[in-house]
Amino acid sequence: MRRVAAAVALLLGLIPLAACGPDDPDPAPAKAADAAPPAAGGSATASAAGTAPAGSPAAPRPDGSITVAFAGDVHFEGRTESRLAVKAPELPLGPISTTISDADLAVLNLETAITDRGAPEPKTYTFRTSPKALTALKDSGVDVVSMANNHAVDFGADGLADTLAAKESSPIPVVGVGRNAKEAYAPYVTTVRGVKVAVVAASQVEDITNQKWRAGANKPGIASALDAVALVKAVEAAKQQAPVVLVYLHWGDEGKACPTGPQTTIAKKLAAAGATAVVGTHAHTMLGAGMLGNTYVGYGFGNFLWYGTSNYAFSNETGVTTLTIGPAGKVTDETFTPATVDGQGVPVPQTGAAAEAALKRRDGLRGCTGLAPAPGSAH
Repeated sequence: MRRVAAAVALLLGLIPLAACGPDDPDPAPAKAADAAPPAAGGSATASAAGTAPAGSPAAPRPDGSITVAFAGDVHFEGRTESRLAVKAPELPLGPISTTISDADLAVLNLETAITDRGAPEPKTYTFRTSPKALTALKDSGVDVVSMANNHAVDFGADGLADTLAAKESSPIPVVGVGRNAKEAYAPYVTTVRGVKVAVVAASQVEDITNQKWRAGANKPGIASALDAVALVKAVEAAKQQAPVVLVYLHWGDEGKACPTGPQTTIAKKLAAAGATAVVGTHAHTMLGAGMLGNTYVGYGFGNFLWYGTSNYAFSNETGVTTLTIGPAGKVTDETFTPATVDGQGVPVPQTGAAAEAALKRRDGLRGCTGLAPAPGSAH
């Protein structure tokens, strides 16, 4: 039976222990990533082999395993813009930050341009935030941010230039967007408890961003999963650098709780290329997860820190998925910590009967995926 994280019931009480004092500029608990020097010729967050997130290195576990936490889409706009100004001991992502910080490495998607300039693209929804968003995510325990999504270039060339500048100066690594295709597809590589890990990101959403702002040889933009050949090559290259390769995709159809044909097709290709986990978001509702051979696939984590309401069913259901991964790059356990997006857009951990019901519904979503249960999950 999969564990509902034991700490869920105590999260609210643990926050003061996990946070520093109000005068500390970095209230997030230290992570287990081992420090490494910047790659030659590039900043820590812009290179394919950047430094690990700040914090004291942690010793390898006896079994050589690491834990990786994944969460869904984040916005700092509308009702969540004020989260940029929260002060310790409160954290921008709220009480579920404890679950994120407890993992050795945590990855999610920032679905917005980082700019105060530029004209909005001709689309229904456009989002922007300030570079403070990256600091807010770091403070909440996030270690790596994907920006390969359909809102990363919502404010044109000027907005993209600002986003790339924010990436360069970011306190945590940003993947999936770059000054050219080489940089956009480049993995972030780090060492976590003695285990090399690579993180790659791309967007499969067929929209104006993927059409107009796909990174090219001499063109800035996002990494595209619509170019399956380029993405597979990126994952194969990452596998040469690290036994653990995590691929974070923006994919699926909005409101649909079952994976699409393009999702299942690319998941199989990335599994064959050696990905340890292929996960992602976009549908504004959760999708099923499980094993595709030796590769963990999470078809949709849903909304996480969310700017407004949604008409899609179950759009407030969310949570944190934590994988235990062995040194050879194999998933050995899956834990899901259920949460619900409250009226302020913040993911609040669920407890008791509500948590058990959320876990049961989440397990049921695997039925249309064709995936096998993950180790540690209910059968």
